[in-house]
Amino acid sequence: MADKPRLSRQAMCDRIAMEFQDGWVVNLGVGIPTLCSNYVDPSRDIIYHSENGVIGYGPLAPEGEEIPHLVNAGAQKVTAAPGMAIVHHADSFALIRGGMIDATVMGAYEVSENGDFANWRFPERKGGGIGGAMDLAACAKRVFIALVHNTRDGKPKLLHRCQLPITAPGVVTMVVTDLGLFDVTPEGFQVRELAPGWTAEEVQEHTEAELAVPGTIPEFRLRA
Repeated sequence: MADKPRLSRQAMCDRIAMEFQDGWVVNLGVGIPTLCSNYVDPSRDIIYHSENGVIGYGPLAPEGEEIPHLVNAGAQKVTAAPGMAIVHHADSFALIRGGMIDATVMGAYEVSENGDFANWRFPERKGGGIGGAMDLAACAKRVFIALVHNTRDGKPKLLHRCQLPITAPGVVTMVVTDLGLFDVTPEGFQVRELAPGWTAEEVQEHTEAELAVPGTIPEFRLRA
C-alpha cells in the first residue's frame, strides 16, 4: 500500500499542545516536542519549561528576531514571554524532581502498549545520552510522547514491547504520531484521532501493537 500524506511535525505538536490546560507547567524535550511552544491559545496561560533553565518562554524565534543565548533544550532560539525567568540548571531540575511539571512532551525511538518508552542513545546510532529524560519520566505528572509512526525503513515504533533499553516503564499516557493521536490504556493503544484520509485498518498495517478502535474515530484536530 502506497503511503498517503502524513501529518507535519508542527501539526502533531499543535494537537498535543491542545491538551495542555490553563496554568500548566510543561516541559518540552529535544526534537519534535520543541514545536509545541509555537501553538498559542490566548485563553490559556502555559508555562514552558526547559531543562537548561529557561522557564516561561514563547514560540521559536523568527529569523532575524533571535535573542542571543536564549535557547530551549534543543538549542533553538526562542522568544521571551512576559514573566519569563532564567534559572540555574540545578534549579530547573529542582522543579522537575519536586513534582512541579504538569506534563512533559518527549521524543522516543519506541513506545510499547503498556506505556514503556525508549528515547536514549543506543550503540549503532548517533545521539545524546539519557539526559534528564529519566527524571522527567519519574517525576512529571503526565508523560506525552511525540514521534513519527515508522522508522525510515518503515519499521513500526508503536510496539508490543520495546526492543531498546527503556527510559522508564509504564509512564506514557498519550502518544501523537504523524498518523494520529493515541491514548495508552490498560488495554493498550486506543485510537483517539486519525490523520486525514487514513483509516484505522491502514494505520494498523504500520503498527506492531494491536490498536483498540472505538466505534467512531474523529479526524485529527488541526489548528484553525
